[in-house]
Amino acid sequence: MAVLTGKRKAAILLVSLGPEGAAQVFKHLPDDVIDKLTVEMARTSNVPPEESDAVQKEVVETAYARGWIAAGGAAYTRQVLEKALGVAKADEILSRLEGVIEHKPFEFLRGTAPDQIYGFLRGEHRQTIALVLANLPAMEQAAKVVQLMTPEEQVDVAMRIATMNQTSPEVVKDVAAVMREKLQLVLRREWAVAGGAEALADILNSADRQTERNILEHLEQVDTDLAEEIRALLFTFDDLINLDDRTIQLVLKNVDTKDLALALRGSTDEVRDWILANMSERASEMLREELEYMPPQRRRVVEEAQLKIVSVVRKLEDEGEIYIARGASEEDELIA
Repeated sequence: MAVLTGKRKAAILLVSLGPEGAAQVFKHLPDDVIDKLTVEMARTSNVPPEESDAVQKEVVETAYARGWIAAGGAAYTRQVLEKALGVAKADEILSRLEGVIEHKPFEFLRGTAPDQIYGFLRGEHRQTIALVLANLPAMEQAAKVVQLMTPEEQVDVAMRIATMNQTSPEVVKDVAAVMREKLQLVLRREWAVAGGAEALADILNSADRQTERNILEHLEQVDTDLAEEIRALLFTFDDLINLDDRTIQLVLKNVDTKDLALALRGSTDEVRDWILANMSERASEMLREELEYMPPQRRRVVEEAQLKIVSVVRKLEDEGEIYIARGASEEDELIA
């Protein structure tokens, strides 16, 4: 399909809307634009279906994008478009809209939380910070960013804004372009590493037991497999080495010897020695013999055995038989 001009696209859209639809659009257009479109419509006959479909799709995408920009700013719009349509399509739509919507160079920051803007600007020169704040699309937004600054920063940036001479529009646009590119790099890097079961497990490992239990119980109702995946991540078999003597001995009393032997096939020497050291002489000797004569095992079998032991640890903790230290808090402090 040939590349269509903006005027040609407008004519195709009006023709596809029919006489009544086109008339409604004309009511909102200035006379000079109506004249140009009328001529173009007269030249537009037998529009191929693929052209009409492409133009209508573009109009819908653009309308949605403009609505997202109005609601959350250009940065938010880019996030939505990239997740829905991919980076290339997002670039295409936003470049199409740039001349229409970017009334202010820093429009892409509209809808961005003040603390995010402040965090993003902290590494910049204060003259750059002053320039950005003076050109934010909403002064309330700039005020909230200033409130987050230290008193010394507030005075310095305020003085720079007050004494700022008229800045060339080209300079402002250049600064905005650099800021936008940096922001997109930060956002994409964050999207690449953020989220997932491991991220939630890391959070829960630092949370108190009640928070952890509450989240996992509700998650269990929605997605059992995901809940179990996170439970397994919260305490691994190798974490046994972090348990004190009493706790590991209590765990070992509740573990099947065959499962323990299988689990130790995939453990480090440090974990193996720690467990053997907390067993009776007779029990440790039997376990060593079991390990010595056990044939090679599939990784899946070893991991299943380790998971069984981890489940015993979690069960004993739920029953209050043992205590596993998490993120430090005053409530968890042990008092003698």
